[in-house]
Amino acid sequence: MTPARRTPTLEDVAREAGVSRATASRVVNGQENVDAGLRLRVIDAIASIGYVPNAAAAALVSRRTGTVALVMSGSDGSAGQAFADPFFGRIIGGVVTCLRDRSMRATVQLADSAKARNDALDLVRRGGADGALLVSTHANDPLPRMFLEAGVPAVLFARPSPRLPISYVDLAHDQGAALAADRLAARGCRTVATIAGPAELPAAIDRLTGFEHAMEAHGVPYVHVARGNFTAESGERAMTALLATAPDLDGVFAANDLMAVGALRALQLAGRSVPDDVALIGFDDSQPAQLTSPRLTTISQPLEAMAARMTEMLLERLADSAKPPEPQIFRPVLVERESA
Repeated sequence: MTPARRTPTLEDVAREAGVSRATASRVVNGQENVDAGLRLRVIDAIASIGYVPNAAAAALVSRRTGTVALVMSGSDGSAGQAFADPFFGRIIGGVVTCLRDRSMRATVQLADSAKARNDALDLVRRGGADGALLVSTHANDPLPRMFLEAGVPAVLFARPSPRLPISYVDLAHDQGAALAADRLAARGCRTVATIAGPAELPAAIDRLTGFEHAMEAHGVPYVHVARGNFTAESGERAMTALLATAPDLDGVFAANDLMAVGALRALQLAGRSVPDDVALIGFDDSQPAQLTSPRLTTISQPLEAMAARMTEMLLERLADSAKPPEPQIFRPVLVERESA
């Protein structure tokens, strides 16, 4: 019977490389104060004997877990809804991909109650994660302030409301809405409506004001407004109400793709052809925009890239705790398809 092969240890690495255990340890833990020649000898020894660092031991030395908490509120508190929603799903994908490239991982925390928010904060404070990525669709969400006041490293998705000294990524929502207005105006639309998002959300406010101002610049002084909550069902209800009050509508901008999907359903049920009778534009360029018939013209919000940048900003903050808070604003792009 062949005896089991012993797992190589850090002492074996040091012996193979001809260095002290302390030097081998500094190389394994990524510390910089090691001579370049000695570093190469240790690296060669690691490869030669097949040494694998113990992740738990490395965490004790560096006080890092290699884990980031992705804290989300606004999904409805259920994991199924969070993963199914195009908005949350794309953000999760961007974060996980960015961390995977760095041999790190994310733990997803849903925080739609006071207890869940406290649990998410305690996770990081207890050392269960190195920092937090905060994603919220609630106005006046207490989550960002909680993490800020606790001194926990965190980066926020979307501009905080109210303003706080915390790093965040966001989109120039008003510019995106203006692109939608430009497209409808170029098609000759003169009786125009928008299905806006919740009145208290900064992104929804910016999309509404950006669209209204741009339409005014195109000589359309009044825009019919109905509101939804970013779901397809709310978009359908809003579109039905708009058709009742303004039956001669010829152009509609919905503040996200799901509401545009609902609006398209309402238009088709009312016998309106899209885009011949009514041009329709969404916002986000999520997968549903490509599955409708006709496919939706929309404004691209690069959620995956925004999530990756948010993750990088947190890692930069972890590497330099003195780094001041900063915003990173992405630019929207018009994606032309068949609906407008």
